[in-house]
Amino acid sequence: MHALVDWLTGLSGPVVYLVVVGLVFAEDALFFGFVLPGETAVIIGGVLARRGTVDPVWLTLAVVVAAVAGDSVGYEIGRRLGPPLLDSRPLRRRADRVGKASALLRRRGPAAVFVGRFVALFRSLVPALAGAARMPYRRFLLYNALGALVWGVGNALVGYAAGAAYERVEGVVGRTVALVSAVLVVAALVVRCVRRHHRSRTCKALRAS
Repeated sequence: MHALVDWLTGLSGPVVYLVVVGLVFAEDALFFGFVLPGETAVIIGGVLARRGTVDPVWLTLAVVVAAVAGDSVGYEIGRRLGPPLLDSRPLRRRADRVGKASALLRRRGPAAVFVGRFVALFRSLVPALAGAARMPYRRFLLYNALGALVWGVGNALVGYAAGAAYERVEGVVGRTVALVSAVLVVAALVVRCVRRHHRSRTCKALRAS
């Protein structure tokens, strides 16, 4: 993740917004969460907001909107495709997770849309399953928006706090490395002086003998 953060830091603000928002949207609309969880992208965005690459408020707003839109697209895909979607190869490979997500939807109803937002992979599955189950869209949208709001704000804040902690740790580590380096240099000089003094005494002893 550190390498990814450094790479994104070198990009312009608008590009960072597009990358983070695109990953959040794709997780729900295109099942991209099987590759990279959207929360990872949001947390990285929060770290970059701390570094000043993007604005934290605009980032959070963009993430929430992308989450709601991605879920809505996933819902529509599930509503239109239904059973053929669940029988597709990518989902057949994850039949156990699809089964768990379906069971959650049956037990919790619309509340599963909210709960699923906070579980990796369920974020990708629950919207499509809700659409396939013909859940009324208004009810779906309500729980979808609530979940996206809490999830987006929470993860952005986690990333921002992590960025602040990293800066503090980086500063402490930097000072510690400098101090250790100075001690090592002094120790090396002392050892060198001691060896020279020892050689000098040895030479004098040999000459005297």
